[in-house]
Amino acid sequence: MRGMNAPASSLPLPPSPDTPTPLLGGLSPRAFMRRHWQKKPLLIRQAVPGVQAPLDRAALFALAGDEAVESRLIVQQRLAQGSKGTKASAADDAGWTLKHGPLNRRSLPPLTQPGWTLLVQGLDLHVPAAHELLQRFRFVPDARLDDLMVSYATDGGGVGPHYDSYDVFLLQVHGQRRWRVGKLKDDSLQPDVPLKILSHFEPEEEYLLEPGDMLYLPPMWAHDGVAQGECMTCSIGFRVPEATELAREVLIRFVEELDSEAPRRLYRDPKQEATETPGLIPDALEAFAADAIERLLKDRDGLRSALGEILTEPKPRVWFEAGEPLPEGVGVRLDARTRMVYDGQRVFANGESWRAAGQDARHLRELADQRWLSAKAVARASATLRELLNQWSEDGWLHPQP
Repeated sequence: MRGMNAPASSLPLPPSPDTPTPLLGGLSPRAFMRRHWQKKPLLIRQAVPGVQAPLDRAALFALAGDEAVESRLIVQQRLAQGSKGTKASAADDAGWTLKHGPLNRRSLPPLTQPGWTLLVQGLDLHVPAAHELLQRFRFVPDARLDDLMVSYATDGGGVGPHYDSYDVFLLQVHGQRRWRVGKLKDDSLQPDVPLKILSHFEPEEEYLLEPGDMLYLPPMWAHDGVAQGECMTCSIGFRVPEATELAREVLIRFVEELDSEAPRRLYRDPKQEATETPGLIPDALEAFAADAIERLLKDRDGLRSALGEILTEPKPRVWFEAGEPLPEGVGVRLDARTRMVYDGQRVFANGESWRAAGQDARHLRELADQRWLSAKAVARASATLRELLNQWSEDGWLHPQP
């Protein structure tokens, strides 16, 4: 199932910021971002009317056994051992187990066993319907949009009360799940548990979600979802860079890409005097190091380039299958695994960057925004852009679209 892609004609354009949509409870994306994004939760009844799960149970179980797919199996032993309590809080500390994939079908408990959950990450990279569903949320910049995870659970299944450091949309696509939600007042976790389960969870609201219903939660809101019978939930999650980690990654990438042919600035100390304290670091050497760092940080163009490359770096389990040069008279569509963004001077894709200007820049930005280009646009491309698109096609980053 790896590498399946939805045709460009089925991919919706990014939603208009000012058009009200059922997806956001009748709010426009602009109004939603202003009122709720990173501020307060929103329950949306029938956000996706008539929603269908992106794949059926058998296909999901098969995908969990793929080495290229990140999957986890969580079992709540209290329920697995036969005690009844679908409505009980998942905070019960009677025991949890966590197993990482790949998980073949024999690794999963029987369907009749309550209290277990299968999580499959990055479903949008492998299933066209999941990739198409994720496109509905591109009113948030792609630099923040991460992936679509699916949670399959038997009766009573869940992952316990917890909180996330990122925004999440929880879309019910099969069965029912009961959510309890509250502001995070105490972030202490249960000890000796393989999951990050809150020790003290105080719910303030409770919702039963049916297929098509969706719950938006900002970061740091505690929540606990428990399956009411067999259910499947899609979680649309967002990337949240941590300041120190992001700075380290950007600086490392920036330093690695510094032009090796640039003039080398070597430390010189012709006025250094003989010293009686050889262990003391000279003030001039400290000043030299500080000046080197200051010069580096002043190169905002280089830092922006490093940031764009980091933001489009493929995930560790992602690889591309080689393709062919583009035939004449076709459009192109990005592979589902391709990450592509741009700034005022460059375009970035899959950890690499290119300068672009004029009509070529307009075409590349259009490709990043809508993830496909028409045959007419490709035909108008310059020889340089055509060569780049051919290379991306051969690398499997994009595909011809009749």
